[in-house]
Formats: sequence, C-alpha cells, structure tokens
Amino acid sequence: MRAEVIRIYKSVHTWTGIVAGFMLFIAFYAGALTMFEVPLNRWAAQEQRAAMAPLAQSEKLIADTLAARPDARKSFTLHLNDEEHIPGRITWSKGRGDKSPWSADYAADGSLHVERNTPSGMAQLIDHVHRTGGLPGDGEVTELIMGVVSTLYVVALVSGLIILLPSLSKDFFALRVGKNLKRMWLDAHNAIGIASLPFHIVIAVTAVVFAFHDQIYDIQDTVVYGEKVKAQMAAANAKPKPDRKPAAMLPPDALLAKVRELSPEFQPTAMQYTAPATASATVRIAGEDPRYVLRRDGSITLNAITGEVLNQSTFPGNYNAWAAPVAGAFALHFGTFGGTPIRWTYFLMGLGGAFLFYSGNLLWIETRRKNARKGGAVEQSRSTRWLSAATVGVCLGCVTALSLTIAAARLLPAQGAPLNSWHETVYYGGFFLCVLWAFLRGAPRAGVELLWASAASTLLIAAATVWRGFAIGAVDIGAVVMACGFAWMALAAMRRQRLGASDSVWSRKRTAATPA
Repeated sequence: MRAEVIRIYKSVHTWTGIVAGFMLFIAFYAGALTMFEVPLNRWAAQEQRAAMAPLAQSEKLIADTLAARPDARKSFTLHLNDEEHIPGRITWSKGRGDKSPWSADYAADGSLHVERNTPSGMAQLIDHVHRTGGLPGDGEVTELIMGVVSTLYVVALVSGLIILLPSLSKDFFALRVGKNLKRMWLDAHNAIGIASLPFHIVIAVTAVVFAFHDQIYDIQDTVVYGEKVKAQMAAANAKPKPDRKPAAMLPPDALLAKVRELSPEFQPTAMQYTAPATASATVRIAGEDPRYVLRRDGSITLNAITGEVLNQSTFPGNYNAWAAPVAGAFALHFGTFGGTPIRWTYFLMGLGGAFLFYSGNLLWIETRRKNARKGGAVEQSRSTRWLSAATVGVCLGCVTALSLTIAAARLLPAQGAPLNSWHETVYYGGFFLCVLWAFLRGAPRAGVELLWASAASTLLIAAATVWRGFAIGAVDIGAVVMACGFAWMALAAMRRQRLGASDSVWSRKRTAATPA
C-alpha cells in the first residue's frame, strides 16, 4: 500500500480517535462496570429485610394490596425470586420518573406491610453514564451525540486497521519493553486493538444502531416496508380494549402453568400486571432461557383473566423477523448470553477499550514531541499541555467519580441522606473537580495525584463495606484489586516524572527549551 495512503489514514485515525476518545473512554469504563449491574444492585442494598412471603400466598397478597392501595391498580410487578435488592414481593411506582417505588409484602405477624423505598439508583447512574458518555443533560439528546461519537469510533477502527495491515504479521503481539516507552505503549495499543477488534466492531456498530434506531426504523418503514411497520407492531402488541369492570384474574400459579406448557425451560422471574382485576387485565411474564440469545430477558404477555396468549414476539424461540435481529444486537452489545464467562470477558474487553483511548491520546502527545524535537529539547505548546491535562482529568476523573458514587451507596444512607438524588451530585461533582484539578495542577502533577485519587476512591468501596459492618463480597474484592492496579500505575507515573525525558509533557523537570 502506498505510503501516502497510509499517512492519510493515519491522520484520520489520530484525529477521530482524539475527538471521540474522551467520551469513548467514559463509555467503555462505565460499560465494563455495567456487566455487573445486578451484583452492584445487591451490594447497594442497605438493610437486611425479612424474607418475602411465600409464592403460594401471591394471589391473596395481590388482592390485599389492591384493596389497600388504589395507586397499585394501574400496574404492579409480582417478583418471583427473593433477591436482596428487591424491596418486596410486590412493587409499583407512579410513572417512569418515580425513583421511590412502593412495595407490599406480609410482615411476620401476617399483616400487610406497605412502604415507600429509596433504592440507591447507583447502578442505573453508571448505565446512564455509559449510554451518554458522561454528558449531563437530556438523555435523548446526549444519546444522539453519543451516536455521532460512535460513528467516529467506526471510522477510527477502519483507519487504524488499514494503518496496521502492512506490518500486521511483524508487529502483532510484539511488546518491546525497554527504554523506549513510546514504542512499548504503541505495541500495547496495537496488540490490544487488534486482539479485541471483533469486539470493538460489534460494540461500535450496535452503538450507532441504538443511537439512531428511530431514524433507521423510519427509513426502513418508508423504503422497505411501505409504511406498514407501525400497523404490524400494533398487531403484534394487541391488547384488550380498556374495560374497567371488575373481573377475577387467574391465580399466578395458573398463569405460570400456561407458560410452562409452551416452554418448560423458560425460567420466569417477574409478572408485570397492567389494569389488574379489571376486564382488560394483562400480565407480562418476564424470564430467562439459557438456550437462546435474548435482548435482556424474554417475555410473553397473557390475558390475566383468561390466560390467552396476547403477544409472544419476544418469547425465547418465537422471535419474529423483526424482533430476532434486535435481540441479537442487544445481546451482542450487552453480553447477555453465555453467562458469567461472557460477562467477565466483556468486563475485561471494556477495560481494554478504555485503555486504547487513553493510550491513543498519550501516543499522539509523545509523537508530537518527537516530531518537534529536531535535535534539541522541545518546549511543549499550550495546546499540548491542555490536551494532556484534559486526558488526565477526564479519564481519571471518570474513574474517581464512579468509584466515589459506588462507595456513596453505602456511605450516605448511614448519614440519613436522600441517596437517590445524591448519586448524580457525587458523580458529576467528583468528575468536574478532577478535571479542574488537572488544568490547575498540570498534567505531570495531576497525572500522579489523580491516579492516587482513583486508587483511594476505589479502595473506599471496600472500606464502606467494612465501616457499615457488612460481609466482604465479590464487589469489595474486585475494588481492592483495581485499587492496587491504580496505585501501581501511580508509582509508575512517579518514576516517569523522575526518569523520563525532560522535555516530555509528563516530566516535572525544567529543560533548556528549543523552539518547537
């Protein structure tokens, strides 16, 4: 391939990577953590509650709850598994924006116990940061911006592959450790990039689809389906006409038995009732089936009065031509297949992806210094210093702020704080403070200091568990391991300050400047 073509693609790869790199680092680091959303939700559960009422009492519990609480008559969820982060056998809220749902269950004396809950919302915030690249504001707007960034990400992937093709057989997995740190960082960047290329292609393409799915559906509807998609989707989601006349619903056991007749391997986890105890009552039964690739979970909707199947387009094994590719895209992006091994693989790939964007910026900064040297020391330009400070502040600020908001899930409730509303404050407050710190202190000092801050804030997760008197679990052990990793990186950065080239942007040494 001609050298001129390689140079063009190298420029495209560099600038698309730099422009999109900050948001992609945040999306990948937060995305790695979302692989363990359920364990994090369980970890954040504050108090040990009593065991849920037996499932055999569900029919009576539903009747008692609807009689006592009119606000549950619009919709509620009957949970089939007793898990720490679920506040009670029945839960409901007053709309999608209600962050303090209600729960109902039987107390030890057999009375109906109803309470309003304040779940931490920590895992949901991490997911929000992942989907928006950490941008605050309206989620619909920030997710579109993330879609544009993901498109740049695809461009960076393609151009990076073209750059490496001529030397792929020679440099693949070559990690040359020595005095030439830039060479070592470049080897590590290339090796991780090539080894995880299929993963990155999947993530990039599906992220673009998620961000622009409404626009893609509209184009498909017009060009391919002759504007019949909405009618087809309405037919697939047929519901009984609203009818508020009281009607007796089938017991939960009877409804579950009908689902088992369709698929004995399907494992129901929750029953979401709509318009319960009326003539138009429906129930969406959600669950899992390890035999199939699922969107997040599978589901089937029944008439809660008759048990008639109303919609099974998202029931495992019954996906239609529309739902199957959508489920496949979700499963590939979120790693909802293959169980624990796939989740750990996605977690490590996510951290590797964050490293790619961090190392990409570092390489550009060091390459610029080498090109500008011309036989003498280089006086770093203001733009280079700002990019260095931004790289340190944004990347390590994200790490520090996410660790702080995770620890807050166990620290703040002990002080009586309204936790749900505090998580955003903790995250964005910590993040912007780190960015400001990086610009005030400069990249060399802030690089070391924020790595220590990352280590300390991550260690705080396990310390919060000890302080609250909870048993140490997998989340705490993982936090300690990652804190040790950040501490090791801080020590390495300190050595780099002392022993690295004096004209490097990461050095605190003063050098006799030569105009760049």
